[in-house]
Amino acid sequence: MTAGVVLLALVGAGCSGDSEEQQSAGTGGTGEQQSTEPEVSAAEVSSNVRDGARGVTVDTVPEVTVAGGRLEKVSARIGRQRLAGELSKDGRTWTATERLEPGKKVRVAAVAVDAEGLEAEATSTFRTDDLTLEEQTFPSIAPLAGETVGVGMPVIVQFDVPVTDRASIEKHLKVTTSSGQKGAWSWLSDSEVHWRPKTYFEPGTEVTVDADINSVPAGNGVYGQLSRSTSFTVGDSVISKVDVASHRMRVYRNGQLLRTIPITAGKDGFVTRSGTKVIMEKVRHKKMDASTIGIEKDDPEYYNLDVEYAMRVTYSGEFIHGAPWSSGSQGSDNVSHGCVGMSMSDAAWLFDLSKRGDVVVVSGTGRSLEPGNGYTDWNISFADFKEGSALS
Repeated sequence: MTAGVVLLALVGAGCSGDSEEQQSAGTGGTGEQQSTEPEVSAAEVSSNVRDGARGVTVDTVPEVTVAGGRLEKVSARIGRQRLAGELSKDGRTWTATERLEPGKKVRVAAVAVDAEGLEAEATSTFRTDDLTLEEQTFPSIAPLAGETVGVGMPVIVQFDVPVTDRASIEKHLKVTTSSGQKGAWSWLSDSEVHWRPKTYFEPGTEVTVDADINSVPAGNGVYGQLSRSTSFTVGDSVISKVDVASHRMRVYRNGQLLRTIPITAGKDGFVTRSGTKVIMEKVRHKKMDASTIGIEKDDPEYYNLDVEYAMRVTYSGEFIHGAPWSSGSQGSDNVSHGCVGMSMSDAAWLFDLSKRGDVVVVSGTGRSLEPGNGYTDWNISFADFKEGSALS
């Protein structure tokens, strides 16, 4: 029943004749009087969002509480969709378990009962802040859903609008591995964060990435635009070890040496960087123009080549690829502009074997790989990597 139920009650017995009380009550001398005062529930329902409020921030968590009773029912909707919530064990508090969306009407209706079973009702209707695209940040995740990658592939989440409250967002990023390997997040910038395990992924590991950032504050009035989840698989361990000084590359699969390949690397002035690199992309045919690395067309070092079996390992332009023009130097001299070149047959074999995320360890030069010039996560200790977490 509602808090307004009318109860009937006897107030006294009448005598013959019209008494003053009867005349005052407007009765016809029957001696009966009806009370129309409703009994009011002792339960008092309240919401943490004022009824009629506008511009409510999307990170607000709607909550309904009751004093002097228990919540019997709570119905919440955001637009046309149901807004899920959870009732506390004592029945005194209901809390939304889903986040709000921008520019939406929200209605929360609650019914509570007191110790006598009398009901009290309350409704809160409000509207959330209507955010622009510049006030929302969208997460892009690598690897792609269903992709099979190498053991060195980091999880990468990039944001189209900078995240200045890194801790708030990072709390809602999660990686789960079937192997049970644990890892950590490390921010490269306000727009990019990586996750890696302590050691290389174990081959065969299934990995799930959850970016549950929808409506999560990202700082400076920006909120997460969308929650995303993806899963990928770690394939065989393929690790190539390039010794620039000896002009050899040894290729290992799951720890077994498969092939030793004669190579040529960067010459003086274009020395190949030493460090642990990761294959970022594979391109069967690629146009390589020296102007993209700052060499002008009138420079004797200028080149414009059609390259086959190209696998990128740095943002600055280092690749592993077939290089038939340097066949006379492979295994004996370094003549490239920084790339690792080999015969076409070896390049085709390696290209077919390799995948994004495979590891390429380069040694034998005095030039080090710069942080962030590719997937460089493995060039520092795990302890140092974790220092890049906003929650460390």
